[in-house]
Amino acid sequence: MRVLFLTLAYPEGENSRNLYVDLMQEFYARGNEVYVICQREKRYEKETELNEETGIQVLRVRTGNVTKTGFIEKGISTLLIETQFKKAIKKYFKHIKFDLVIYSTPPITFVKTVEYIKKRDKSKTYLLLKDIFPQNAVDLGIIKEKSLIGQYFRAKEKKLYGISDHIGCMSKANVDYVISHNPEVDTAKVEICPNSINPLALSVISPWKKSELREKFNIPDKSVLYVYGGNLGKPQGIDFLIEVLKLIKEMKNIFLLIVGSGTEFDKINKYLVESKQTNVRLEKYMLKNEFDEILTIADVGLVFLDSRFTIPNFPSRMNSYMEFALPILAATDVNTDINKMFQDANCGLWSQSGDLKGFEKNLAVLNENEKLRTDMGMNGRLYLEANFTVDKSYNIIVSH
Repeated sequence: MRVLFLTLAYPEGENSRNLYVDLMQEFYARGNEVYVICQREKRYEKETELNEETGIQVLRVRTGNVTKTGFIEKGISTLLIETQFKKAIKKYFKHIKFDLVIYSTPPITFVKTVEYIKKRDKSKTYLLLKDIFPQNAVDLGIIKEKSLIGQYFRAKEKKLYGISDHIGCMSKANVDYVISHNPEVDTAKVEICPNSINPLALSVISPWKKSELREKFNIPDKSVLYVYGGNLGKPQGIDFLIEVLKLIKEMKNIFLLIVGSGTEFDKINKYLVESKQTNVRLEKYMLKNEFDEILTIADVGLVFLDSRFTIPNFPSRMNSYMEFALPILAATDVNTDINKMFQDANCGLWSQSGDLKGFEKNLAVLNENEKLRTDMGMNGRLYLEANFTVDKSYNIIVSH
């Protein structure tokens, strides 16, 4: 089978990986011919380029800046993507017929690209729904629901659902949300296709290496290490994260390492500079293999989401924490079903974003009980292996 995957999140560079790289590698390993089209943002100052990467044909199309930028530039760049991708397909894949087109959100503006391939090749289409837009932006007050731009993107969203033969959602709450808010969508084509990876084998890090890494990042040997990795933008509810930083400022046996970038990075950095807090370190960028090393010495993984969300987010970062057998401490909105997964797997503790006392209570439980951290972390790893691996996602997608 010849497969085309459209996405905004396909990392560039040797040994780079994320859930989409792992999924496409699974398709390739199963004997499929795999093509990927992804964006190459103009900030990198590189042109459109087609290369073979670990057996997969990857076309990186020069686009505007879509990530880590302001809403206006992101919006314009997002609107242009479907035209840019369609043009690239006509130039580079003109004579290649695709049997299956898979595409992820964000963005919702792949409509024209998917329509073009579906009509040209009579392809099957599968949407990996990772982002419910524009409602997430409405929730955060970025756009107004009844505004022209809000109605435009909502129409795009509905059309994307309409042209998709199947829609794979991250969790049961996502399935329920799509069905209840889009009654025109055939419920039979909406299913769970969770965030999934090909987990690395668990490794035991030597005391010497652990000490070396802690020393490199000025992490005290006796401190329980909490790690947050990922985007630092409005969806993460950064104001509450800063309240958490204030909460732990005088705690002697806690260290928090934040690794990520985004529109709210400077806000966190400004707080840390002004407060002179010593048990928090903020890193803007870290190579994937370096971050993985950090996860081998970490004790707890952190997840933050803004309390205003009405859509059920399910951050893929949790897969990384579970891969490295870390318990998860989460503060999110009430509409996500993260907490249900925590209960099913017994792999983490949840509180509502904004509930500082609830967060403090969960923090104390994990901080004071090493055995509980170890047990929850291993529970998460086992749950990941049973439910969130790419072979399972592959089977779901190709079963139709």
